[in-house]
Amino acid sequence: MQSLIDAIGRATPGPDAQRLFHGRGGLHADATDWALDWYAPVWLVTRFGEATDDDARRIGEALAARQAQVHPGQPLNWVFQRRQPDGPTSRPLTTVMAGQVPEAHDVTEDGTHYRVHLLRGQNHGLFLDMAEGRRWVRSHAAGRKVLNLFAYTCAFSVVALQAGAKEVVNLDMAHGALASGQLNHQINGIPCGARFLAHDLFTSWGKVNRLGPYGLVIVDPPSYQKGSFVATKDYPRLLRRLPDLLLPGGHALVCLNAPEIPESFLHEALAQEAPGLIVEGRLPNPPAFADVSPDRALKVLVVRHP
Repeated sequence: MQSLIDAIGRATPGPDAQRLFHGRGGLHADATDWALDWYAPVWLVTRFGEATDDDARRIGEALAARQAQVHPGQPLNWVFQRRQPDGPTSRPLTTVMAGQVPEAHDVTEDGTHYRVHLLRGQNHGLFLDMAEGRRWVRSHAAGRKVLNLFAYTCAFSVVALQAGAKEVVNLDMAHGALASGQLNHQINGIPCGARFLAHDLFTSWGKVNRLGPYGLVIVDPPSYQKGSFVATKDYPRLLRRLPDLLLPGGHALVCLNAPEIPESFLHEALAQEAPGLIVEGRLPNPPAFADVSPDRALKVLVVRHP
């Protein structure tokens, strides 16, 4: 894990939430199961697997030294999360190792505020690898009606409305996630313009269609969530509906975060199920999420209805 220790020694966290070390990208052979994130003013270290007390001690010492350099006089706050390799249903062990970390606090990205929960589970409220997707939406949402599928905590909705979107329809099965999404709108001073629908997409096509068509559709599903969405099975039937949702000239962001599924899967599914749509390109990921293979990294395609 020396690569992680070295990354801590170089880290210069700014005001925004960001990833600082991405061992899972495969570029650091000695630290493939480690990640380091900054949710100001908290350092979050994640280990995908077992970790020893000596690991925690070395990390704590490195963080204390770097904190004294980059934020002199400010207390060190760091959280250690250990995720077991049993799959997405296993419960991570999360420990506050230093400082005082509230159950929830607000972070920023490009001036927008988001409520995060570092001590609750493994999804903290803001996916840092999607920062470029949010920036793309911010620059393309003005004047458009937006459909935000699998909305989670509605970060896309917040930036779309800040950018001047006419309206955003947020849909997600999880009531709790949408409640967090409503809070994200409130803390950014957005009192209206968003709908929040706690529905299963595949039983709600009628309502989704009636509220459309849309100038921008965001499709950011989980790659595998039993009872909700399994990418290899459900993505093709979702893409089949996409042309009917989009206005002519409208865009869609088609997202997939599954290391085991290559980008070609999305291209083939689009060609088969929505052959009239045009793939304009793939968005870059934040540099911190560099990966030995583009197919393993987050995949975000920009698609246009002609």
